[in-house]
Amino acid sequence: MASEKKVFNIIKEAGFEPIEDKGIIVKYAPENLSAKIAQFFSLEYYVLQLCKNELIFLPFSTITAGLKREIALQLPYSTIQTVSVKEDLLNYLISITTDTDTITLSTQQKELSDFRSAGFLTFGGLTASNWHKKNFDGTLKTLQSLNS
Repeated sequence: MASEKKVFNIIKEAGFEPIEDKGIIVKYAPENLSAKIAQFFSLEYYVLQLCKNELIFLPFSTITAGLKREIALQLPYSTIQTVSVKEDLLNYLISITTDTDTITLSTQQKELSDFRSAGFLTFGGLTASNWHKKNFDGTLKTLQSLNS
């Protein structure tokens, strides 16, 4: 569980400049039905945070559901060729094509996120603020604008 302030602090400590209200909860998208079934029980979630010059993936601990103090992946905007977003049942799929690879992510729709993992992971303690839900539309719009 992580407040948006904690996300910002970890990213700033790592030397990056996060952009306010531009972070959501994601996980890697399964490639087929078997992978969907297997991944249903996976607790590997990340904060996808837009920063000044790059996208940052900040992992959650699969044991404590707290944030790890490490950057799992950094994608400089200069390497991103295309970004596509499409609805997929109760989620959205985000495909990011870089100079060398394509990464497909899944993110939970904002409308149901209060009752799903994204809402739980964004719980910041004393306040029940779901920053995934608050940031959802703006983050997806900004991601799509990264198309070169």
